[in-house]
Amino acid sequence: MPANKKYLTKSPWLRFSKILAGAAGGYTVMFSFHMLLTKVFPQENVIATSFFTGYLLWAVLLLFAFLAKNVWKVWAVYLLLTVIFSIPFLLG
Repeated sequence: MPANKKYLTKSPWLRFSKILAGAAGGYTVMFSFHMLLTKVFPQENVIATSFFTGYLLWAVLLLFAFLAKNVWKVWAVYLLLTVIFSIPFLLG
């Protein structure tokens, strides 16, 4: 059954931005989150579990980018989360 046309994104640039936000933005949030975890927990344990949790977190963030109505809010949230997760790692 094909998708209903009224729910599809009209602009190809908006569609590209959602794909980029989900893939690249989700990856940066996931990576910075795991960098933060290395400050809290032993690095060896975080690296071992990040293979599983990283993929799951990235997949959820990718899905969130496509479910959101406004892609600019997704970019803002991903940028804010990346900065928040990176600050403790960069300062310490």
